[in-house]
Amino acid sequence: MTGPVLLAVDDDAKARNVVESELRERYSRDYTILCEPSCAAALVTLERLRDEEVPVALVLAGQWLSGMTGSELLGRVHQLHPHAKRGLLIEWGGWGDRPTGEAIHDAMAHGRIDYYVLRPSGRPDEVFHQAVSGFLLEWSHSQKIAPHTINVVGHSWSGRAYEIRDALERCAIPHAFCLADSERGREVLAGVDGDFELPLMVLPTGTVLSNPSDAEIAGASGAGVNPSGRDYEVVIVGSGPAGLSAAVYGASEGFDTLVVDEGGIGGQATLSSLIRNYLGFPRGVSGARLSEQAYEQAWVLGADFAFMERVVGLERENGRIRLTLSEHGSVSARAVILATGATYRRIGVPELEELNGAGVFYGGPASEAHGLKGLEVCVVGGANSAGQAALHLARFARHVTLVVRAGSLAAGMSHYLARQIEATPNVDVRLRTEVVGGGGEDGWLRRLVLRDADGAEETVEAEGLFLMIGARPRTDWVPPEIARDSRGFILTGADLGDDSGWPLERSPYLLETSMPGVFAAGDVRHGAVKRVASAVGEGSIAIQLVHQLVAEDRLHAQAGVPATPSSRT
Repeated sequence: MTGPVLLAVDDDAKARNVVESELRERYSRDYTILCEPSCAAALVTLERLRDEEVPVALVLAGQWLSGMTGSELLGRVHQLHPHAKRGLLIEWGGWGDRPTGEAIHDAMAHGRIDYYVLRPSGRPDEVFHQAVSGFLLEWSHSQKIAPHTINVVGHSWSGRAYEIRDALERCAIPHAFCLADSERGREVLAGVDGDFELPLMVLPTGTVLSNPSDAEIAGASGAGVNPSGRDYEVVIVGSGPAGLSAAVYGASEGFDTLVVDEGGIGGQATLSSLIRNYLGFPRGVSGARLSEQAYEQAWVLGADFAFMERVVGLERENGRIRLTLSEHGSVSARAVILATGATYRRIGVPELEELNGAGVFYGGPASEAHGLKGLEVCVVGGANSAGQAALHLARFARHVTLVVRAGSLAAGMSHYLARQIEATPNVDVRLRTEVVGGGGEDGWLRRLVLRDADGAEETVEAEGLFLMIGARPRTDWVPPEIARDSRGFILTGADLGDDSGWPLERSPYLLETSMPGVFAAGDVRHGAVKRVASAVGEGSIAIQLVHQLVAEDRLHAQAGVPATPSSRT
């Protein structure tokens, strides 16, 4: 075989031949094209390919097959090839057919298919190939073989090697990790000249970074701007969905815009393996991919980015706002948007904290799932991100346990996710339960101790633990002049009380904090809806409020009065 397999299954010979012809003409140079006339034959082929360790990139199946439906066949594919993408072939206009629509909705809700594909009807059929190429791009990313992938080599999974992987993940940079004494590790190191210190990064250009600093990692992401001393119109602190949205709208509307983030692109959104309910992405989109595209969009429109850079000071000065940066001095801005988001709480179990990066992970499994094939895995959390993580891991792990402190999934999770989890055979849900202990062997997690609401404890096998147990706002650095609630979330607009210290005659704008000209958007804000779409909306609204602020300044300038009136009496 010449490459990963693309398998098409259809008992209609004419339809199957059309699909086979389209696949061979476009993809046969890099992929092995196989076609089968029945579900039984397809399963035999898939079992053989598994036994021969031949990767399967994509399986396309006709909707109505003899013996079982196409969605039923595709539902069994992941038992044999967990990485394979799965498309249900339907006729043009099939989405208007009620049985077809119900079959697609049910199959996606229960995780049996990734999406539907319109049958090719003429040549060239770019709609068909757009779907196929999209599947193949997603598959190559999951296999860490996409173009422009950075290779990371380390002595162990934990320590600095984990920190580098975590930084690359937060910067949404495609990367693959291998141990130095593995076959792949020795292969990568053989191509490195001269002396080096592990861990190291090998860039797609061939450049080698030996035990790179955070600044070097940021440079590898292409975010090498030095903003020191610059005067911007808008500075956005945080590059999650709210910050990226503000960057896109701010740059597109002509504001000189800078985005500063102590990590990289996407914030907590990069931990979501699949967001299915975001407007305009019917197939769903990973948080990392959504963030990459938003970053590219903002950059093309003219926004500057400074990654691996913390804001350590924020104050008003002569009608502007001065921000002190950890690496590049200070910058000033007419308006600042705080979009620093929130971070997951720590579990506080010493023996598990010691295994951070070696089987214990805070956040989702975007970069770790492929290494847990056939193992026992646990996810802790009851919100949408935890549910998405459990479903993603179920494609690789032998068994996934979702540990939830609440009495039901409905307490914190969308209905569609709860339904899909309940229908996934290798996912169990443990309600009213928490993780209270655990341990490892050979430097890797091997077991967990679970405690139920009655106090009964049980030790279970686990080689992966993903902790998604609530969030706290990233506001430790925010000056006291900016009012916050009892949990540290920033108060804005009408939530600012008379004791907030608001200094102006006018009322604060909708997302404005107690420091005039400083706005908050997304998860860091008190009362925010913890959804990607809501954060994106708040980022765009914040820019509209900046427009109002600028217009107000111009009116004051024309009237010859200060832009910042005296305090209220």
